[in-house]
Amino acid sequence: MHEHSLIADLIRKIESIARENNAQRVVKVKLRLGALSHMSPEHMREHFAAAAQGTLAQGAVLESEVSTDIDDPRARDIVLDSVDVED
Repeated sequence: MHEHSLIADLIRKIESIARENNAQRVVKVKLRLGALSHMSPEHMREHFAAAAQGTLAQGAVLESEVSTDIDDPRARDIVLDSVDVED
């Protein structure tokens, strides 16, 4: 269930950014997965695709970079790096 709340929060942030930019849809999202986030890019993609259904992020390309730095202060986090939108 922890993953579900993380993904739901991520989708809320992405939709908020899209609305602030008067976007019609989100075309690409870039994330950084912390070394201790326990999330692989493949697993993240599956959860993201399911959670994005019916939102402005539905069909968006998801790019995930995995950090290997366990000493990074955000090593447990999923960091939203950028959101590309279409007007």
